[in-house]
Amino acid sequence: MFHFGFSYVGLLYLLMLFVPNLLWTKNKPDGYDAYAEKESKVLLLFERAGEMLVCVLALIFSDFNIRKTDWCIWLILSFVLMLFYEAYWLRYFKSNRQMQDFYSSFVGIPVAGATLPVCAFFLLGIYGSNVFLLVAVIILGIGHIGIHLQHKIEICGRKKRKLPVRLLRWIAGSLGVVFIGVSVLVIGCRNINYLKHYRMIENGVDEGIYLTLGGQDQYVLLRGMNKENPVIIYLHGGPSSPDTCTTYGFTDYLIEEYTIIAWDQRGCGRTYFHNIENDADNATASFEQAKADLDDLVDYALERFGKEQVIILGHSYGTILGSEYALEHPDKVSAYIGVAQVVSLEKTDIYSYEDALLQAEKAGGDTSELEEAFARFQNSGSLADMMRLRMLTAKYHPADVSDKSIFIAIASPYFGVEDFKWFCKQLGDMNEYFDLNRQLFAYTLAFDAYENGTVYEMPVYLISGTCDWVCPVDSVREYAEAVMAPDVRMELIEGCGHNLQYASPKEFARRVKEVLKNGDKL
Repeated sequence: MFHFGFSYVGLLYLLMLFVPNLLWTKNKPDGYDAYAEKESKVLLLFERAGEMLVCVLALIFSDFNIRKTDWCIWLILSFVLMLFYEAYWLRYFKSNRQMQDFYSSFVGIPVAGATLPVCAFFLLGIYGSNVFLLVAVIILGIGHIGIHLQHKIEICGRKKRKLPVRLLRWIAGSLGVVFIGVSVLVIGCRNINYLKHYRMIENGVDEGIYLTLGGQDQYVLLRGMNKENPVIIYLHGGPSSPDTCTTYGFTDYLIEEYTIIAWDQRGCGRTYFHNIENDADNATASFEQAKADLDDLVDYALERFGKEQVIILGHSYGTILGSEYALEHPDKVSAYIGVAQVVSLEKTDIYSYEDALLQAEKAGGDTSELEEAFARFQNSGSLADMMRLRMLTAKYHPADVSDKSIFIAIASPYFGVEDFKWFCKQLGDMNEYFDLNRQLFAYTLAFDAYENGTVYEMPVYLISGTCDWVCPVDSVREYAEAVMAPDVRMELIEGCGHNLQYASPKEFARRVKEVLKNGDKL
């Protein structure tokens, strides 16, 4: 967004707008000039200002040009409206060219000659994620549509419509206003974040790129204000739950002192869609391959930024990958940070179940469904049964500090269509989703941190939310007590649940910096 450059799409739209209007000047409806003399000066001012702003903005941002992905649906819808606009003019030029013809509806759209191009340019602004064009179009719409509605009322009068029709029109209008408001708010937030990040990382790095890791192109986001800073590689949870586009929510508080590398791992997110033609079933997405991919990413970071070691920061499933990598490659890892450390899913779900059962019994509630779900999971060990059990125990374990990741994603300047598509896939058929990364989920279910050893050659820092019952604090504390390393610390962030980096991002970043600085003093 905000890439200055010539927009051929903007030029095409303006030609589609101006050519019919130039022809219209010689084919005006009878009596038009008399109505034009009575136009509201205020609306006329809005119209002229909007026209000037839209014309300039549509041409000077290359973000409006065609891209392979990244929300092309908005461009398609926008262009369809412009085609309707041309069809409206063809109908007018073939008509008797009366005022009623000029201000008639088209495909159910009132005063289509004014409404269609305004809507088309608004959708173009959404496609280009440009709040300036959105605001300019709103200004244009107030004036342009307002003037033409005023003329239509003068010509046709106000029709008394039936109640159902009035109700539908009121609902449609209200939804339109809500859509406009939400669009401006979301795009505005994304633009503000983008401009803030542009200033923050002007002399550093802010790149979303595809790197060849383990023979496959995989999506990586690199952010930092100074390339000389230490490098942190962040490993997302899940498995297969990438959050690269939202990491700015907490890395904004880290990038002054660290370069952060976030990564959509093999088999998920942008990496999955980028390789879908060659590996649609994720046959190559195994845990051993994930460790090999991570090793390639570490080597890339070491070479690019001239470092001897990196810091590994894993969240949830990322702590499985991160802890094993740190144990196997102590020469490349200067510190390991486990956020919501996974110790053993089987054992941690027992912690969560027993506490939920205790709370339910104290409240005098019916515990039969909870007990049946636990017994079913114990017997099957399946992911589906585990998730059903967690849904039941979750209501007894609310976090005091809410997870803000959804809002962070909506306002993210890094959020793209493939992030949205993967999010929808996660909300779809549970068994189909689990099957897509069956090898990773099978490894995760069987994982036991103690079996891999507890002796680290680098400092180990474990950070948890006090309200995390996905990876319960007690299980993490027991693991911390068993770990032997140059420095071992456990930090708790009060009131946060499993996604503590998004519940309290500033405090989370402060704890990360604090433990790393204390480790440097060793």
